[in-house]
Amino acid sequence: MKEFSPICLSGNGTPRSLECLVIQSPLAGVSDQIFRNFVRRWSPKALLFTEMVNAKSLELGHGEEKVIELSEESGPIGVQLFDHRPDSMVDAAIKAESSGAFLIDINMGCPVKKIARKGGGSALLKEPELAQLIVKKVSKAISIPVTVKIRLGWCETTSDPVSFALGLQEAGAQLITVHGRTRRQGFSGHANWKAIAKIKKSLDIPVIANGDIKNSRDAIECLKITNADGVMIGRASMGAPWLVGQIDEEIKNQTTFKPPDAKMKVSLSLEHLKLLVSKKGNHGLLIARKHMNWTCRGFEGASNLRHKLVRARTPNDAIKLLEDELLKFN
Repeated sequence: MKEFSPICLSGNGTPRSLECLVIQSPLAGVSDQIFRNFVRRWSPKALLFTEMVNAKSLELGHGEEKVIELSEESGPIGVQLFDHRPDSMVDAAIKAESSGAFLIDINMGCPVKKIARKGGGSALLKEPELAQLIVKKVSKAISIPVTVKIRLGWCETTSDPVSFALGLQEAGAQLITVHGRTRRQGFSGHANWKAIAKIKKSLDIPVIANGDIKNSRDAIECLKITNADGVMIGRASMGAPWLVGQIDEEIKNQTTFKPPDAKMKVSLSLEHLKLLVSKKGNHGLLIARKHMNWTCRGFEGASNLRHKLVRARTPNDAIKLLEDELLKFN
């Protein structure tokens, strides 16, 4: 295993570095401030992201709730923007920077049809000149680093991810995260880590590997193959906010991390539920259901508990279920 150094980013202002080699990706409907605070318990220095932000909407005053709390973050926090209009991206990036963003990430990899159909996300993989123009304009407009998230191309037959990534580097990108699938693949098949290795070998800026990294074993294998500077995890962390810290610890120090036991998982679910209800009222229960369903796994009686939790009619009903479950551990 190679020796890892902090990931250095310069931007147009003061150089910045990332000490944690594992990045938490933006997760729609998941990576709100409450979830991020849980992630920071195990990994206080990790780069986390808000949920992905529509640049045009932010320009019009919508979606501001995703960025107004940035200054309250205790660690580095990025804002991932998507759109195909350079001026809208610039305006949104300036707004995010003024709110306290650590960096701006430009999404050029999201495969969701409603985003790609409008020219954003992975649609930019088919428009390298426009993609470069967006990076160039945003980089010149702000002092914090600009990074880009890409895939291996739109489809296997027309893709040239190395040239695409080189163009982004030339345009001013300070780091590129590569998901090892094409847009056409979506999340099917297997991530092509060897293709990420070719991109890494061709670039001078840091490269983060993404795709099919579900645990420390995957991360270590991916880093061996790609020689990347770090990894990004996404869906694997749903219900497991400790995973970023666990993977970072195990890839750096080769030590065994002790994940939460059954009691801690139930306690974490209870705390998460109460925080969501406190912030969003009864709607908080609807949001909490998915988190509780993800977290309450891997212990005796977990299936029965999840069955009851998703059918709880009120926040108090769900709270009592979790409190009763905790009593079993005493």
